[in-house]
Amino acid sequence: MIEVQVRETIGCTPDELLAFVMDIERYAEVDKKINPVTWTRRDGDVVEFECRPKVAGIPQPKVVQRLRLTPGERVDISLSPLPRNRFQHTIAKFEASFACAPVDGGTEVTRTLRFTFPAWIRWMMEPVLRRRLPAEVRDEIARAKAHLESPTPR
Repeated sequence: MIEVQVRETIGCTPDELLAFVMDIERYAEVDKKINPVTWTRRDGDVVEFECRPKVAGIPQPKVVQRLRLTPGERVDISLSPLPRNRFQHTIAKFEASFACAPVDGGTEVTRTLRFTFPAWIRWMMEPVLRRRLPAEVRDEIARAKAHLESPTPR
């Protein structure tokens, strides 16, 4: 299993940060791993979207992901269930989240990504992700922070 976790304080409220994440087309501007987003659907606190991810510099086949909002607290991200993502479900279990807590000066966000691979592919994927993914997640959060703290967020 590979888990990457980045904590950062961002000068905004938890609701502002979580709203930014749930607007996945806007969030894809700072998260290069999920760009391009090809479609998105929202139903209340659930967003489903398709993207062509590039994780650790490796282009991936199209994938459909699901975001689930717990207002004021967190967004949990997973692959959409079968029958979608049939191939991706065979090569990895994927979970991610943004957990938020109000602090002096804004919001402490904990960004987590977790991949679990079956033995037949683990030997290849884990070393690559271990080397490259932490920097990708740090860069993503730095871009999100710059965006949310800019005087005129887009």
